[in-house]
Amino acid sequence: MPSVTYELLAICPHTGARRGRLTTPHGKVETPAFMPVGTQGTVKGIGSEDLEAMGFELVLSNTYHLSLRPGSERVERLGGLHKLMDWAGSILTDSGGYQVMSLSDMRRLNDEGVWFKSHLDGSEHFLSPERSIEIQGQLGVDMSMCLDECPPYPCTREEAARAMQRTHLWAPRNLAARREGQAVFGIVQGGVHEDLRQESAQLMASLPFEGYAIGGVSVGEPTEMQYPVVKFAAPLLPKEKVRYLMGVGHPQDILHAVGCGVDLFDCVLPTRMARHATLYTLNGRVNVLNKKWEEHMGPHDPASLFPPVDRYSAAYIRHLFKAKEMLGQRLATLHNVSFYARLMAEIRQAIEHGTWPELQQRYARA
Repeated sequence: MPSVTYELLAICPHTGARRGRLTTPHGKVETPAFMPVGTQGTVKGIGSEDLEAMGFELVLSNTYHLSLRPGSERVERLGGLHKLMDWAGSILTDSGGYQVMSLSDMRRLNDEGVWFKSHLDGSEHFLSPERSIEIQGQLGVDMSMCLDECPPYPCTREEAARAMQRTHLWAPRNLAARREGQAVFGIVQGGVHEDLRQESAQLMASLPFEGYAIGGVSVGEPTEMQYPVVKFAAPLLPKEKVRYLMGVGHPQDILHAVGCGVDLFDCVLPTRMARHATLYTLNGRVNVLNKKWEEHMGPHDPASLFPPVDRYSAAYIRHLFKAKEMLGQRLATLHNVSFYARLMAEIRQAIEHGTWPELQQRYARA
Protein backbone atom coordinates (compact mmCIF):
# COMPACT_ATOMS: atom_id res chain seq x y z
CA MET A 1 0.00 0.00 0.00
CA PRO A 2 1.37 3.49 -0.83
CA SER A 3 2.66 5.50 2.12
CA VAL A 4 0.38 8.41 1.15
CA THR A 5 -3.22 7.96 0.03
CA TYR A 6 -6.14 10.26 -0.75
CA GLU A 7 -9.82 9.56 -0.11
CA LEU A 8 -12.52 11.71 -1.71
CA LEU A 9 -15.34 12.23 0.79
CA ALA A 10 -17.68 14.79 -0.82
CA ILE A 11 -18.04 17.14 -3.78
CA CYS A 12 -19.65 20.56 -3.46
CA PRO A 13 -22.99 20.70 -5.35
CA HIS A 14 -22.32 24.31 -6.35
CA THR A 15 -18.72 23.95 -7.62
CA GLY A 16 -16.07 21.32 -8.25
CA ALA A 17 -14.78 21.71 -4.68
CA ARG A 18 -13.58 18.45 -3.10
CA ARG A 19 -13.73 17.40 0.53
CA GLY A 20 -11.16 14.72 1.17
CA ARG A 21 -8.75 13.05 3.54
CA LEU A 22 -5.03 12.58 3.00
CA THR A 23 -3.37 9.78 4.96
CA THR A 24 0.40 9.89 5.55
CA PRO A 25 2.82 8.03 7.83
CA HIS A 26 2.19 10.75 10.45
CA GLY A 27 -1.59 10.69 10.41
CA LYS A 28 -4.57 12.10 8.58
CA VAL A 29 -4.92 15.51 6.95
CA GLU A 30 -8.44 16.78 6.35
CA THR A 31 -8.63 18.57 2.99
CA PRO A 32 -8.84 21.19 1.59
CA ALA A 33 -5.90 22.18 3.78
CA PHE A 34 -3.47 25.06 4.04
CA MET A 35 0.17 24.34 4.88
CA PRO A 36 1.90 27.02 6.96
CA VAL A 37 5.35 27.57 5.48
CA GLY A 38 8.25 26.50 7.68
CA THR A 39 11.07 27.06 5.20
CA GLN A 40 13.88 26.40 7.64
CA GLY A 41 12.05 23.99 9.91
CA THR A 42 10.04 26.72 11.60
CA VAL A 43 6.92 28.70 10.80
CA LYS A 44 8.41 32.09 11.59
CA GLY A 45 7.58 33.29 15.09
CA ILE A 46 5.51 30.35 16.28
CA GLY A 47 6.18 26.82 17.53
CA SER A 48 4.82 23.35 16.89
CA GLU A 49 2.62 23.66 19.96
CA ASP A 50 0.96 26.76 18.45
CA LEU A 51 0.27 24.99 15.16
CA GLU A 52 -1.17 21.97 16.99
CA ALA A 53 -3.43 24.21 19.09
CA MET A 54 -4.79 25.83 15.92
CA GLY A 55 -5.56 22.43 14.43
CA PHE A 56 -2.98 22.22 11.65
CA GLU A 57 -2.06 18.73 10.53
CA LEU A 58 0.47 19.51 7.77
CA VAL A 59 3.32 22.01 7.31
CA LEU A 60 5.71 22.73 4.45
CA SER A 61 9.48 23.02 4.60
CA ASN A 62 12.23 23.60 2.03
CA THR A 63 14.83 21.25 0.61
CA TYR A 64 17.24 23.93 -0.60
CA HIS A 65 17.44 25.85 2.67
CA LEU A 66 17.64 22.81 4.96
CA SER A 67 20.29 21.21 2.77
CA LEU A 68 22.51 24.24 3.42
CA ARG A 69 21.69 24.66 7.10
CA PRO A 70 21.76 22.56 9.21
CA GLY A 71 22.34 20.01 6.42
CA SER A 72 20.15 17.03 5.54
CA GLU A 73 22.73 14.50 6.76
CA ARG A 74 22.74 16.18 10.17
CA VAL A 75 18.94 16.26 10.29
CA GLU A 76 18.92 12.53 9.53
CA ARG A 77 21.43 11.84 12.32
CA LEU A 78 19.21 13.80 14.71
CA GLY A 79 16.24 11.58 13.90
CA GLY A 80 14.63 13.48 11.03
CA LEU A 81 12.84 16.78 10.63
CA HIS A 82 9.79 15.71 12.63
CA LYS A 83 11.93 14.98 15.67
CA LEU A 84 14.06 18.09 15.22
CA MET A 85 10.93 20.29 15.10
CA ASP A 86 9.08 18.16 17.66
CA TRP A 87 6.20 18.10 15.17
CA ALA A 88 3.81 15.14 15.27
CA GLY A 89 1.90 16.05 12.11
CA SER A 90 2.80 15.59 8.47
CA ILE A 91 5.46 17.46 6.48
CA LEU A 92 5.73 18.20 2.77
CA THR A 93 8.95 19.61 1.32
CA ASP A 94 9.46 21.79 -1.70
CA SER A 95 12.16 20.33 -3.92
CA GLY A 96 14.32 23.40 -4.35
CA GLY A 97 12.81 23.94 -7.78
CA TYR A 98 11.45 27.35 -6.86
CA GLN A 99 15.00 28.52 -6.14
CA VAL A 100 15.89 27.55 -9.72
CA MET A 101 13.78 30.57 -10.60
CA SER A 102 14.13 32.91 -7.62
CA LEU A 103 17.94 32.60 -7.37
CA SER A 104 18.50 32.77 -11.11
CA ASP A 105 21.45 35.13 -10.68
CA MET A 106 23.20 32.57 -8.45
CA ARG A 107 22.83 29.35 -10.45
CA ARG A 108 23.67 27.45 -13.64
CA LEU A 109 21.10 25.10 -15.11
CA ASN A 110 21.14 22.29 -17.66
CA ASP A 111 19.49 18.91 -18.16
CA GLU A 112 21.73 17.31 -15.53
CA GLY A 113 20.59 19.61 -12.73
CA VAL A 114 21.30 22.95 -11.09
CA TRP A 115 24.51 24.39 -9.68
CA PHE A 116 23.68 26.85 -6.90
CA LYS A 117 25.86 29.34 -5.14
CA SER A 118 24.82 29.33 -1.51
CA HIS A 119 23.20 32.57 -0.39
CA LEU A 120 24.93 31.95 2.97
CA ASP A 121 28.60 31.78 2.02
CA GLY A 122 28.85 31.62 -1.77
CA SER A 123 29.91 27.95 -1.83
CA GLU A 124 28.69 25.96 -4.84
CA HIS A 125 26.25 23.08 -4.55
CA PHE A 126 24.73 20.74 -7.13
CA LEU A 127 21.05 19.84 -7.04
CA SER A 128 19.81 17.15 -9.41
CA PRO A 129 16.51 15.25 -9.32
CA GLU A 130 18.34 12.38 -7.61
CA ARG A 131 20.00 14.64 -5.04
CA SER A 132 16.78 16.52 -4.29
CA ILE A 133 14.90 13.29 -3.61
CA GLU A 134 17.85 12.00 -1.56
CA ILE A 135 17.84 15.14 0.61
CA GLN A 136 14.10 14.89 1.19
CA GLY A 137 14.52 11.24 2.12
CA GLN A 138 17.19 12.19 4.64
CA LEU A 139 14.86 14.79 6.12
CA GLY A 140 12.33 11.99 6.62
CA VAL A 141 9.31 13.96 5.41
CA ASP A 142 5.96 12.49 4.44
CA MET A 143 5.70 13.98 0.96
CA SER A 144 8.59 14.94 -1.33
CA MET A 145 8.16 17.21 -4.33
CA CYS A 146 9.91 16.29 -7.56
CA LEU A 147 12.61 18.66 -8.77
CA ASP A 148 11.18 20.74 -11.61
CA GLU A 149 12.01 23.91 -13.50
CA CYS A 150 9.62 26.71 -12.64
CA PRO A 151 9.55 29.38 -15.37
CA PRO A 152 9.26 33.00 -14.24
CA TYR A 153 6.62 35.51 -15.26
CA PRO A 154 6.82 37.05 -17.74
CA CYS A 155 8.42 34.51 -20.06
CA THR A 156 7.97 33.59 -23.70
CA ARG A 157 6.02 30.55 -24.82
CA GLU A 158 9.33 28.99 -25.88
CA GLU A 159 10.81 29.51 -22.41
CA ALA A 160 7.70 28.00 -20.78
CA ALA A 161 7.89 25.01 -23.13
CA ARG A 162 11.59 24.44 -22.41
CA ALA A 163 11.00 24.53 -18.65
CA MET A 164 8.10 22.09 -19.05
CA GLN A 165 10.18 19.72 -21.16
CA ARG A 166 13.00 19.74 -18.62
CA THR A 167 10.47 19.07 -15.85
CA HIS A 168 9.24 16.09 -17.90
CA LEU A 169 12.80 14.88 -18.47
CA TRP A 170 13.47 14.99 -14.74
CA ALA A 171 10.17 13.38 -13.63
CA PRO A 172 11.23 9.70 -14.06
CA ARG A 173 14.60 10.45 -12.48
CA ASN A 174 12.83 11.78 -9.37
CA LEU A 175 10.79 8.59 -9.11
CA ALA A 176 13.77 6.31 -9.67
CA ALA A 177 15.69 7.98 -6.83
CA ARG A 178 13.14 7.56 -4.06
CA ARG A 179 13.66 5.40 -1.01
CA GLU A 180 11.42 2.50 -0.18
CA GLY A 181 8.07 4.01 0.85
CA GLN A 182 9.04 7.59 -0.05
CA ALA A 183 6.04 9.46 -1.49
CA VAL A 184 6.81 11.83 -4.36
CA PHE A 185 4.49 14.37 -6.01
CA GLY A 186 4.69 15.34 -9.67
CA ILE A 187 4.42 18.94 -10.84
CA VAL A 188 2.53 20.19 -13.91
CA GLN A 189 4.15 23.14 -15.69
CA GLY A 190 3.34 25.03 -18.90
CA GLY A 191 2.96 28.66 -17.91
CA VAL A 192 -0.26 30.34 -19.05
CA HIS A 193 -0.58 28.16 -22.17
CA GLU A 194 -3.45 25.66 -22.10
CA ASP A 195 -1.97 23.30 -24.66
CA LEU A 196 1.27 23.08 -22.65
CA ARG A 197 -0.66 22.51 -19.42
CA GLN A 198 -2.66 19.74 -21.13
CA GLU A 199 0.53 18.09 -22.38
CA SER A 200 2.20 18.36 -18.99
CA ALA A 201 -0.80 17.00 -17.09
CA GLN A 202 -1.04 14.00 -19.41
CA LEU A 203 2.64 13.17 -19.02
CA MET A 204 2.63 13.57 -15.24
CA ALA A 205 -0.58 11.58 -14.81
CA SER A 206 1.00 8.68 -16.71
CA LEU A 207 3.67 8.35 -13.99
CA PRO A 208 3.12 6.74 -10.56
CA PHE A 209 3.28 9.80 -8.34
CA GLU A 210 1.39 9.79 -5.02
CA GLY A 211 0.05 13.31 -5.65
CA TYR A 212 0.08 16.03 -8.27
CA ALA A 213 0.77 19.75 -8.12
CA ILE A 214 0.13 22.76 -10.32
CA GLY A 215 3.38 24.72 -10.43
CA GLY A 216 4.40 27.93 -12.10
CA VAL A 217 1.54 30.09 -10.81
CA SER A 218 1.78 32.90 -8.27
CA VAL A 219 5.16 33.80 -9.77
CA GLY A 220 4.30 37.42 -10.51
CA GLU A 221 1.44 37.08 -12.97
CA PRO A 222 -1.74 39.14 -12.40
CA THR A 223 -4.73 37.39 -10.85
CA GLU A 224 -6.73 37.61 -14.06
CA MET A 225 -4.09 35.39 -15.68
CA GLN A 226 -3.73 33.02 -12.71
CA TYR A 227 -7.40 32.08 -12.37
CA PRO A 228 -7.88 30.66 -15.91
CA VAL A 229 -4.73 28.53 -15.53
CA VAL A 230 -5.96 27.01 -12.27
CA LYS A 231 -9.49 26.49 -13.61
CA PHE A 232 -8.12 24.71 -16.68
CA ALA A 233 -5.35 22.68 -15.05
CA ALA A 234 -6.95 21.39 -11.84
CA PRO A 235 -9.54 19.09 -13.49
CA LEU A 236 -6.78 17.57 -15.64
CA LEU A 237 -5.14 16.03 -12.55
CA PRO A 238 -6.09 12.47 -11.51
CA LYS A 239 -9.28 12.45 -9.44
CA GLU A 240 -8.04 9.69 -7.13
CA LYS A 241 -4.91 11.60 -6.06
CA VAL A 242 -4.45 14.73 -3.98
CA ARG A 243 -4.13 18.01 -5.90
CA TYR A 244 -1.79 20.77 -4.71
CA LEU A 245 -1.60 24.38 -5.94
CA MET A 246 1.90 25.60 -5.12
CA GLY A 247 2.54 29.01 -3.57
CA VAL A 248 -1.01 30.41 -3.71
CA GLY A 249 -2.37 31.96 -0.55
CA HIS A 250 -4.62 35.01 -0.80
CA PRO A 251 -7.96 33.99 0.77
CA GLN A 252 -9.88 34.81 -2.43
CA ASP A 253 -7.35 32.85 -4.50
CA ILE A 254 -7.77 29.84 -2.21
CA LEU A 255 -11.56 30.01 -2.48
CA HIS A 256 -11.32 30.16 -6.26
CA ALA A 257 -8.89 27.23 -6.47
CA VAL A 258 -10.89 25.07 -4.05
CA GLY A 259 -13.88 25.67 -6.28
CA CYS A 260 -11.79 24.33 -9.18
CA GLY A 261 -11.01 21.10 -7.29
CA VAL A 262 -7.70 21.85 -5.53
CA ASP A 263 -6.96 20.21 -2.16
CA LEU A 264 -3.68 21.64 -0.78
CA PHE A 265 -2.18 25.12 -0.54
CA ASP A 266 0.90 26.83 0.88
CA CYS A 267 1.98 30.45 1.03
CA VAL A 268 4.21 32.74 3.10
CA LEU A 269 1.58 35.52 3.05
CA PRO A 270 0.00 35.04 6.52
CA THR A 271 3.36 35.11 8.29
CA ARG A 272 5.04 37.68 6.02
CA MET A 273 2.11 40.10 6.20
CA ALA A 274 2.09 39.71 9.98
CA ARG A 275 5.72 40.76 10.19
CA HIS A 276 4.77 43.81 8.13
CA ALA A 277 2.02 44.83 10.57
CA THR A 278 -0.92 43.54 8.50
CA LEU A 279 -3.76 41.37 9.78
CA TYR A 280 -6.29 39.34 7.81
CA THR A 281 -9.90 39.87 8.90
CA LEU A 282 -13.35 39.26 7.47
CA ASN A 283 -13.47 43.02 6.84
CA GLY A 284 -10.29 42.99 4.79
CA ARG A 285 -6.65 43.49 5.64
CA VAL A 286 -5.86 45.78 8.55
CA ASN A 287 -2.75 47.90 9.06
CA VAL A 288 -2.15 47.71 12.82
CA LEU A 289 0.00 50.87 12.69
CA ASN A 290 -2.94 53.00 11.56
CA LYS A 291 -3.51 55.89 13.96
CA LYS A 292 -7.16 54.96 14.43
CA TRP A 293 -6.02 52.01 16.60
CA GLU A 294 -3.95 54.22 18.91
CA GLU A 295 -6.52 54.20 21.74
CA HIS A 296 -8.80 51.40 20.58
CA MET A 297 -9.05 48.97 23.48
CA GLY A 298 -11.15 46.47 21.57
CA PRO A 299 -10.30 44.10 18.70
CA HIS A 300 -9.53 45.14 15.15
CA ASP A 301 -12.54 43.15 13.93
CA PRO A 302 -14.98 41.53 16.40
CA ALA A 303 -15.78 38.86 13.80
CA SER A 304 -12.10 37.87 13.54
CA LEU A 305 -11.15 36.94 17.09
CA PHE A 306 -8.98 33.92 17.87
CA PRO A 307 -8.08 32.28 21.21
CA PRO A 308 -4.29 32.82 20.94
CA VAL A 309 -4.68 36.61 20.76
CA ASP A 310 -8.21 37.62 21.78
CA ARG A 311 -7.05 39.06 25.10
CA TYR A 312 -4.89 41.73 23.43
CA SER A 313 -6.32 45.04 22.22
CA ALA A 314 -5.67 46.83 18.94
CA ALA A 315 -4.04 49.64 20.93
CA TYR A 316 -1.62 47.24 22.59
CA ILE A 317 -0.62 45.51 19.36
CA ARG A 318 -0.05 48.89 17.72
CA HIS A 319 2.14 49.92 20.66
CA LEU A 320 4.19 46.72 20.36
CA PHE A 321 4.91 47.36 16.68
CA LYS A 322 5.73 51.02 17.32
CA ALA A 323 8.10 50.01 20.12
CA LYS A 324 9.61 47.30 17.88
CA GLU A 325 8.82 44.65 20.48
CA MET A 326 9.04 41.14 19.02
CA LEU A 327 5.79 40.16 20.73
CA GLY A 328 3.93 42.35 18.23
CA GLN A 329 5.08 40.26 15.28
CA ARG A 330 4.34 37.04 17.15
CA LEU A 331 0.78 38.10 18.02
CA ALA A 332 0.13 39.24 14.46
CA THR A 333 1.45 35.92 13.17
CA LEU A 334 -0.73 33.94 15.54
CA HIS A 335 -3.73 36.01 14.42
CA ASN A 336 -3.10 35.50 10.70
CA VAL A 337 -2.31 31.79 10.92
CA SER A 338 -5.46 31.33 13.03
CA PHE A 339 -7.44 33.18 10.36
CA TYR A 340 -6.22 30.69 7.75
CA ALA A 341 -6.98 27.73 10.02
CA ARG A 342 -10.57 28.95 10.41
CA LEU A 343 -10.88 29.69 6.68
CA MET A 344 -9.94 26.13 5.77
CA ALA A 345 -12.18 24.60 8.45
CA GLU A 346 -15.14 26.64 7.17
CA ILE A 347 -14.33 25.66 3.57
CA ARG A 348 -14.48 21.97 4.54
CA GLN A 349 -17.79 22.52 6.36
CA ALA A 350 -19.28 24.41 3.41
CA ILE A 351 -18.41 21.56 1.01
CA GLU A 352 -19.92 18.98 3.36
CA HIS A 353 -23.12 20.93 4.03
CA GLY A 354 -23.67 22.51 0.61
CA THR A 355 -23.33 26.07 1.93
CA TRP A 356 -20.70 27.35 -0.50
CA PRO A 357 -22.60 30.54 -1.49
CA GLU A 358 -22.87 31.58 2.15
CA LEU A 359 -19.14 30.91 2.64
CA GLN A 360 -18.24 33.09 -0.32
CA GLN A 361 -20.41 35.88 1.01
CA ARG A 362 -18.80 35.59 4.47
CA TYR A 363 -15.28 35.94 3.02
CA ALA A 364 -16.17 38.42 0.26
CA ARG A 365 -14.10 41.20 1.86
CA ALA A 366 -11.25 39.06 3.25
